[in-house]
This record gives sequence, structure tokens and C-alpha cells, in this order.
Amino acid sequence: MAATEDGVRSPERGRRGCEHYDRGCLLKAPCCDKLYTCRLCHDNSEDHQLDRFKVKEVQCINCEKIQHAQQTCEDCSTLFGEYYCSICHLFDKDKKQYHCENCGICRIGPKEDFFHCLKCNLCLAMNLRGKHKCIENVSRQNCPICLEDIHTSRVVAHVLPCGHLLHRTCYEEMLKEGYRCPLCMHSALDMTRYWRQLDNEVAQTPMPSEYQNVTVDILCNDCNGRSTVQFHILGMKCKICDSYNTAQDGGRRAPVNQQ
Repeated sequence: MAATEDGVRSPERGRRGCEHYDRGCLLKAPCCDKLYTCRLCHDNSEDHQLDRFKVKEVQCINCEKIQHAQQTCEDCSTLFGEYYCSICHLFDKDKKQYHCENCGICRIGPKEDFFHCLKCNLCLAMNLRGKHKCIENVSRQNCPICLEDIHTSRVVAHVLPCGHLLHRTCYEEMLKEGYRCPLCMHSALDMTRYWRQLDNEVAQTPMPSEYQNVTVDILCNDCNGRSTVQFHILGMKCKICDSYNTAQDGGRRAPVNQQ
């Protein structure tokens, strides 16, 4: 919902919220003095971005009074949001949100289910405490799939075993096409069961006689180890971690009696 060209709100009195948030007020953008339901609606319509932290005033959707940003209308008592953050000026229905001082923004909770990893600089689920690979300021990088911001995104971030982040929706789409992190090629999920299936397929698929003793040097994308293994068209298995997520490192070598 947006203002008219001169900044006066369009006549949709009483309409609550937008596709992004459920709220009973409009934000007065400090950058252009126009009224929008949220910063996302503003950014989608304007050629600049709304700084949520600089919002000072809001307009009630019922009585249309412009007033200081607060949780309840000072004139008609309309509840602007079940949840309100006076720092981010986030108004919404209650989703167990909490403001994380280290992230600098609000997160969907409940708070007790998350902790802030100081190195990753991101709030993560408690079950990842001590069980994830830290990458400094990883959340300040854009998603390598859609190339959009992760830190302030409303889409949940998915932490890969390698420590890199993807939007959860991007991760789910990626799995339809492959299984490796687009940044480091590490397996993005536990592939153990598939590797054992591949063991059986390799065992049941003998190579032609001229390839049976051919070896090749490989580099494992999962453990970063190097090893020399027998060449097979279905895949080369790392001798260190048993992963088939490997890449050939150099040409094939035939046995001495075949050279």
C-alpha cells in the first residue's frame, strides 16, 4: 500500500497490512515522506531504500493520525502490531520475534531456541551450537544461488555442512539439480547412503579389460584429500573418507605392462 504522488495516503482506509506483514499502520518514509505499509513495499516501488532505523512517524490505518512510532494509536487505540520493535520499527503479528543486538535486526524465535554465533555473526538454531563450521561474517555474503541478501532476508537461511549459507528455498531448489555447495563443492547433505549404493553399482559394473587396471589421481571435495584410485566411469571413491564427491586430478595412468 503506497501513498499518492504528493505523499498523502490513497483511500484504502482500514486495510490492514500487506503481503509481507500484518500491521495496523503505515510507515512514513524519512527518505521521501511517502507512506508505505512496510520497507519492502517501499523498496519495490521506489528507486531508493527505506532505512528502517530512521523511521520516526507512522499513520494509523483507521483514524489516519500521523504520530510517533509506537505500538498503539494514541487517538483511537488501534493496535499497530502484536509485536513491535522500537529499534527496527517492525510491526507484525506475534511470531515469537526478538531483537538480536548482535545481528542488529529482529529474528523470528522463540529466542530461547537460538544463539548468536559471534564468528558467523548470525543467529543459529540451538542444535547447531558447537556442531557447525564457522565462517567469519558468513551471513553478510549474498546467497550464491539467487545472489540476494541473506542477513536481512525474511527467508530462513540454511547452513550447509561446509559452513556456507543459502536461502532455505534456494537450497531446496538446488537439491533438485545437484548435491554440492555452489561455492566450495562440498556435499550439501549427508550422502552416506547414496555412496553405499554407488559402491554396489561400481561392484556390479566391471570396466572393459583395457581399463581394469588404470589408475587416476583424485581430489576429494569433501575432505580435500588426495589419493590414487582405480578409474571407473561411475565414479572414483576417496580412499580417505569414502566419498564419491571427487574430481580427477590429472590424466589416467595405465599399468606399466600396458604402456
